[in-house]
Amino acid sequence: MSDPMEQFKVIFFDECTDLLTSLEEGLMQLQAGDCDEEVVHSVFRAVHSIKGGAGAFGFDRLVAFAHIQETLLDDIRSGALEMDPAYMTVLLQAYDILSELVGAAQRGEEVADELGDDVAKAMKAILDQTGVPLAEKSTAATPKEPDTDVDTGSVEKNTRIFKISFKPYEELFQRANEPILLIKELGTLGDLTVKLNVSDVPDIEEMEAEHAYFSWEFRLITEYDEAAIREVFEFVEDDCDLLITDHGVYLSPEAFVEDAQAGLFEDIEDEPDALKPQKTAKAVKPGEAVVSQSIRVELDKVDTLVNMVGELVITQAMLREQGGELLVEQYPNLVQGIEDLSRHIRDLQDCVMAIRAQPVKSVFSRMPRLVRELTATLGKKARLVMSGEETEVDKTVTERIGDPLMHMIRNSVDHGLEMPDVRAKAGKNEEGIINLSAFHRGGRIFIEIEDDGAGINKAVVLEKAIANGLVSPDANLSDEEINNLIFMPGFSTAKSVTNVSGRGVGMDVVRKNIQSLGGRISIRSEEGKGSRFTMSLPLTLAVMDGMVVDIGSEKYVLPLVNIIQTLRPGKEDVNSLPDGRNVMMFRGEYILLVPLYDLYDIDDAIQNPCEGLVVVVEGDGGVLMGFIVDDLVNQQQVVIKSLESNYALVEGVSGATILGNGRVSLIVDISTIQDMSANQLREFQSASPETRKISPQAQISAEIH
Repeated sequence: MSDPMEQFKVIFFDECTDLLTSLEEGLMQLQAGDCDEEVVHSVFRAVHSIKGGAGAFGFDRLVAFAHIQETLLDDIRSGALEMDPAYMTVLLQAYDILSELVGAAQRGEEVADELGDDVAKAMKAILDQTGVPLAEKSTAATPKEPDTDVDTGSVEKNTRIFKISFKPYEELFQRANEPILLIKELGTLGDLTVKLNVSDVPDIEEMEAEHAYFSWEFRLITEYDEAAIREVFEFVEDDCDLLITDHGVYLSPEAFVEDAQAGLFEDIEDEPDALKPQKTAKAVKPGEAVVSQSIRVELDKVDTLVNMVGELVITQAMLREQGGELLVEQYPNLVQGIEDLSRHIRDLQDCVMAIRAQPVKSVFSRMPRLVRELTATLGKKARLVMSGEETEVDKTVTERIGDPLMHMIRNSVDHGLEMPDVRAKAGKNEEGIINLSAFHRGGRIFIEIEDDGAGINKAVVLEKAIANGLVSPDANLSDEEINNLIFMPGFSTAKSVTNVSGRGVGMDVVRKNIQSLGGRISIRSEEGKGSRFTMSLPLTLAVMDGMVVDIGSEKYVLPLVNIIQTLRPGKEDVNSLPDGRNVMMFRGEYILLVPLYDLYDIDDAIQNPCEGLVVVVEGDGGVLMGFIVDDLVNQQQVVIKSLESNYALVEGVSGATILGNGRVSLIVDISTIQDMSANQLREFQSASPETRKISPQAQISAEIH
C-alpha cells in the first residue's frame, strides 16, 4: 500500500534542499566574518524550519539533532553566546550531519547510531558555557500542552501579550500539516491560553474527512517577538488566515489579573487600560506584505513541458519547410501565418527554458568552504572572490558542473597557489586570491577560475608527460598544447599521493564532464603570475542554434556558437604538410582542414575544399579548424535528442535532431572531432612510409596542386 503522505514528503524534502543551501550560504557568511543579525537569523530559521517539518513526519533522529543545533544558533542570535570564530568548525560539521540525516530520511535509510554524536557533544559543550542546562533552554524544551491556567509569577517586565487568531483553510490536512503540533510549538514560547472555535463545523452528513473545520484563538504571554510567533506558522502561512495582535508590554500584575478574570477573549475595547493595544497588526494573510511570486513545480513536469515544446519546434520546422514551397502570391495569409507561428514558438521556447533556469549561486555557494578546508589541510592561505553568482543557466547544467568546478578549485589551491613563505619571497601577498566568476556571452555561459599563483611550469609538465609516455620525446608542442596536457588521463605533477591530489585523476574527468555537456575548457597561464581556466557551456541541454550542412548525401548539424566563418578557399590558400594533413591560410594564420567525410566514412562527399566549402570553427583552447563540407543548407534552432540514452554513444557525435523533412540528423561534437583529428595525426606519424603515401589528405593535396 502506498504511503498517503508521500506527496507531502516530496514537498518537504524539496524545501529542505533550499533550506540547506540557505544554511550553508549563511554559515559561509559567518565564517567570512559577516555576523550581521539577519545572517544569524536566516541560519537559525533554516534549521528551525527543517526541524519543524521533520517533526510532522516523525523523523525523530533528525529532529533530535536539529534541536541541539537550533538551540546553539538561538543562543548566538539572542546574545547568550557571543559568536566566536572557533564555533565555525562545529557549526559546519553540524551542517554536514544535518544534510546526511535529511538525505537518509529522504531515501528511507537507517543511519549509524553514533552518527553525529561527536558533533552533538561539541555543540553541547559550547552551550554549557551559558551555564543553563540544555534541557532548560526554550528552543530545546519539550513542547507543553496548551494550558488555560495563568501564572502571573512568570511575567517579567519585558513580557508582551499577543492575541493570535488562526483559521486554517479546508485543505490544510491535505498538505500534511497538523494544527496540534503548531499549538504545542506555540506553547514553548511562553504562557498560552487556547480557545477553540467550532462554528464552522458542518453537520456530520456534510463532513469531509480530509477537511479542516476548527479554528483557534490564542492569548500568548511571551518574551519573544512577533517574528518568532510567525515562524511557528511558517509551514502553513499559505494555508490559513492568521492575525497576530500585539497588546504591548505588560504593565502591572493587577491589570494582568483583572484581565484574566474578566475573560481573555473579550473584545479589545472592553479590556482594562493597561492592556489597551499599543500596536495592532493589519488583518492580512501572512505573506501579503511580501507577495510570493513563485510556485514549486516538480522537475519531471517541467521536463515534460520542455519535451512537448521541443516536439512543437520540430513540427513547426516541418510546416515551415513545407510552407517554403508555397507561392506567397497564392497563399499570402498561410505563409504569413507560418512565419508568425515560428516566431511565437521561438518565444514560447525561450519562456519555457527560462523556467528551468536557475542561478549558478547554488553551485558557487559550496566553493568557499572547499577553499577553507583545503587551505587548512595544505597549510596555505587563500581567499575566494566570487562574482556573477546570479547568472542563470539550465538546471541540468548546474547539477552537472558541481564536480568539475570542485576539481578545478582544488587544482588552483593545491597546484596553483604557493605556500605563504614562497609567496612572500616572490614579493606576493601571503594570501593567494582565487577569482570565481560567471557571465553570459554569445548564447553561452562562461565560468572562469583564475588564481594569482605560480602558473603552469611548462618544462615540468612536458617532462612529466614524456616520462609517462603521453607524448613522444621529439614532439614539438606549442605552449597551449603543453598546457592542455594536464587534461590527459593519468597526468599528474604531484610528487606524492595525498588525500588532495597525486593519483592522476581529476582534470581529465573535468574535461570529459564539460564535453559531455557540450562545453569547452581552455587555459591561459603565465609562470609566476597565475592561471585562468575558462569553461564555456551551453545555456541549455535541450535546444541549440545550429547550421545544417550537406556532407555527401548526409546532413549534419554544426553548433552555431562554434562557427567563425564559412568560405570557399582558393587553391593558393590550401597547402599540404609533410605529415599528410592539409592546412588553409585564414586571417594570416594556417589552420588545420578536417575532412569530416573521412571521419564519418562518407564516400560520396566532396573531398576537395576548393570545390566545396570550409566552415571555420573554434575548438577547445580557442583552436581554429576548418571543416570540409559540400554545402550549407540553413540555419535553424534544433531540439537535441540524446543518442547515448536512446541508442549508443557514437564518437564524434554529441546528439541527434529531427529536421523539417522528418529525417534524423546527427549533431557534430566539435571537441571530440578535435581529438579524433589529433589521433589520426598520431596514427599517421607511426605508420609506414607506404601507408603515408596513400593518405586521403595527401591525395586531396595532390588533386589541388
